[in-house]
Order: sequence, then structure tokens, then C-alpha cells
Amino acid sequence: MQYVMKYKSPVGDMLLAADDIGLFGVWLTNEKYFASALGQDYIETSTPILEAGKAWLDQYFEGKVPTVKVPLHFVGTEFRKLVWEFLLEIPYGKTITYGELAKKVAAKKGLRQMSAQAVGGAVGHNELSIIVPCHRVVGANGNLTGYAGGLDRKVFFLKLEGAYKDDFYLPK
Repeated sequence: MQYVMKYKSPVGDMLLAADDIGLFGVWLTNEKYFASALGQDYIETSTPILEAGKAWLDQYFEGKVPTVKVPLHFVGTEFRKLVWEFLLEIPYGKTITYGELAKKVAAKKGLRQMSAQAVGGAVGHNELSIIVPCHRVVGANGNLTGYAGGLDRKVFFLKLEGAYKDDFYLPK
């Protein structure tokens, strides 16, 4: 069974989704792939997993490094799951480029190289916004590109974490 809970954040309404395994969705309203992993049959309620997700987000939006442990349930291809695992390794307040991330994925898969665009596609389909920090991935030379929740939100998250740099380039 799938369960959902609404959450009000400083960047707009959000929807959290969980099953009996873990949190599998955290979506921002108007996000490009909003609720793409959510089935048609779900119950709007509170569960311990959803409450843990809410507590994690509460700490995050207070400007703190979240300490709440939230069980996660990645829903996606094996490749996407691998990329999302690497996203979890990006420290709070730090960024990594798509190219650097692609090198890590290639090394894990035993490949000489990996397309940054392929990795970017997996990053963009992250179902667990903020908790799995895809907002910490930036383009080469600090280009702020590719955030399904909108670049304004990406900037907000990076500033909240102290990771925003004045030389980041925002496309017009």
C-alpha cells in the first residue's frame, strides 16, 4: 500500500509518499516529474515513515543538517538507483558537477567513462527531492542547470546550505 502526506515548505507545498519499505517520493508542487512514482491507489494519512520524512524536512528548512534517519525506497531502474546512491554521498553544503558524478558512476560500474548527460537524466528523475540531494549537482564551470523543481528552488536550497557561490551561472 502507498501512503501520502502533504507538507508546507518555504518553497511551496510538497507531497511525501511512502510504502511499507520506506519513503519513495518527495515532490515539490509543479515539479517536472511530480508524483511519477505514485500509483493511483494510495491513502492520505500519517505513518512513522512519513513522519520521519516530515521531521527531516523540518530540520532541513530550519537550516540544520538533518539528523533524522528516514528509511528510503528507491523506485527506478538499477542505473538510476546507482546514481541516487551517489547523490546521498554529497555532503550538506557541498556541490559536485555532473562530470564528476559521471566519473564516480563509471568507476563503480567498471567503465572507463560515463556520459554526464546519462547521469544527468538519472539525477533529473530523482523521486526524493531534497532528501536525496540532486540540487547539489551543478554543471561544468558552476552552471546551475537541470533542476526538475525549478532553478529558483535549487538556488534557495544551495543558499540555505551555504553552498551557493557568487560565480554560479544562472541561465536566463
